[in-house]
Amino acid sequence: MDDAFELYGNPNVLFPLADRLRKKAVGDTVTYVVNRNINFTNRCIGTCKFCAFKKEDGYILSIPEILEKTKEAVDMNATEVCIQGGLLADWDVSNYCEILESIQKVYPHIHIHAFSPMEVFHAARNSNLSYKETLARLKASGLGSMPGTAAEILVDRVREEICPDKLTAHEWMEIIKTAHYSGIPTTATIMYGHIETLAERIEHLFIIRDIQRQTGGFTEFVPLPFMPSNNMLGEGNHISRGFEDLKFHALARVLLYPYIKNIQASWVKMGTELAQSALMVGANDLGGTLMEEKISKGAGATNGEYMAPDDFRKLIRQINRVPRQRDTLYGQVE
Repeated sequence: MDDAFELYGNPNVLFPLADRLRKKAVGDTVTYVVNRNINFTNRCIGTCKFCAFKKEDGYILSIPEILEKTKEAVDMNATEVCIQGGLLADWDVSNYCEILESIQKVYPHIHIHAFSPMEVFHAARNSNLSYKETLARLKASGLGSMPGTAAEILVDRVREEICPDKLTAHEWMEIIKTAHYSGIPTTATIMYGHIETLAERIEHLFIIRDIQRQTGGFTEFVPLPFMPSNNMLGEGNHISRGFEDLKFHALARVLLYPYIKNIQASWVKMGTELAQSALMVGANDLGGTLMEEKISKGAGATNGEYMAPDDFRKLIRQINRVPRQRDTLYGQVE
């Protein structure tokens, strides 16, 4: 922990070290995925203070609407649909399985990256099933991988303050590990830059590293800067951005090396220029084309909802790196 603090405070050492480790881990390739986000509902029984997505009188997409959005993704050569939504009070595992089965039936070749640990927790609770049984049913219905969102900060002091009704840090870890042991890979995330301390951020990184040592199930680590607009947590919360973001991406590369190969810079949250800078201090992936993105946008992100593959390639070549389209699990797409 002390070494991590010292490194964080010395960017002249941290940045070149992170860049060297990036090169050792993945070379000069920078990856991106052609995908589409489908946020199937913005109604939610949750009470997270950082959320600007939830609406009392919001929408719920029908299965035909979800299939239409999937078709648009397939028509644009997407290899993945990423599906998440708010928590609907009466939904159980069968509702989540219906979405998966409907897509799988019509578009068997598209990878379905769906349902955060919070959604799995909600489905399991409403269905009186264990996490293992819930995940087995989702996998059998077509779930290919899971977003490791709902992690926020994996420290209960922070969670009790910002999302008191959400699953605990331990419950998040249990669901993630169960997913990995069930053959469902996941991403790992952190939402940082609000009320947490640097020590708590570092603790979060160590938790992610320990899980990866045990399971090997994380495909990438995605630092997500907190978006302060239009939510309770952001009121009066003015976070210094830019340099702090770069330091944290670099620290993540160093502390997670060699266990997690891929560090993603979120162009939606950070903007393209800052994301590009993150590629020079440890990051090696830019995430997805998205096609639509409602959650960050609701919280004040102004960086658009779609980036074309050509734009990814241009951004990457500008810093003399090699662009490569990947699939969800980092296989190459020709």
